[in-house]
Amino acid sequence: MRALRWISFMVVLAGLAWRFPLFHVVPLQQAVAEKKAATFDPTQFAGTFWTNRLLASLDKAVSATVLLPAIQSDPAAAKKQFARSVGMGESYFYFVAGIGRVVSVSDDEILLAVTATGTNADISLPAGPVFGNALRDSTSLLNVSDYPNSQDFNDISAALNHLVETTVLPTLRVQAKVGAQLSFAGCAEVADESSDLKPLHVVPVMTRLLPNL
Repeated sequence: MRALRWISFMVVLAGLAWRFPLFHVVPLQQAVAEKKAATFDPTQFAGTFWTNRLLASLDKAVSATVLLPAIQSDPAAAKKQFARSVGMGESYFYFVAGIGRVVSVSDDEILLAVTATGTNADISLPAGPVFGNALRDSTSLLNVSDYPNSQDFNDISAALNHLVETTVLPTLRVQAKVGAQLSFAGCAEVADESSDLKPLHVVPVMTRLLPNL
């Protein structure tokens, strides 16, 4: 009787194992493909976002001729009207576009005067490595709540910065001669108002050399 019960138990157990296997054997190629599909690719994402969304949104940027006087007049009011904040951080962001005249060029930055007769720098564009989250966070096109894995969100920022370094800055360095007129659009992260607003530090998404009038 005990042997019959043991046999019945083993038959039931075998049936369950067949119906609900503890593991699946899949071909190696299929396993690699499935793992790759499940892995977030920040470089690919950034390239698609840059081409299809960021460049298409440049007309949404506030004009530098509007933003800069507003900041000079009342930084708090300008922040309230034109800036975007993300999460609980103290930094805030501007998405800005305009035309400026190159007044200074160094290994680190390219300084622009936006006012027609101005000689002081209003805008600082980077000439070297790009850091921070300005490109990711300035436009409201990307939201951290859409990315449960915070590392993926951070990797997007790094990939966008790399795109600027490799596709925008090489051309900018050629264009940037003292006295040249540049059209620009880009993103600014204000972490310290005492240093980031005057001049406004802008990571360029687009720059274009204009004929001098």
